[in-house]
Amino acid sequence: MKFIFPQNYNFKNKILGFIDYSTALINIIWYLIIFLLLNFFSFNLTLKISLFIIFCLPLFLISLIGFNNENILYVFIYMFKFFKNRKIYFYSK
Repeated sequence: MKFIFPQNYNFKNKILGFIDYSTALINIIWYLIIFLLLNFFSFNLTLKISLFIIFCLPLFLISLIGFNNENILYVFIYMFKFFKNRKIYFYSK
């Protein structure tokens, strides 16, 4: 059985078919930073788990649902550029 893919089809490798490798790497780095920061302070276990969920769940949901299957790294770059150059352009015809 042969499959024919169009030339403009963009094939992206994904983990389990739904998350990019670079997005997963960014998520893991963020989780490690939060985990190390929480272990640095002496909180009880339930507070550590609660804070870990509060700080990590939004990024996980954004990367899982995504913005039209856009890479999370590109989304952060676009947001940074927007906040850096917050200008309104008027074009006249």
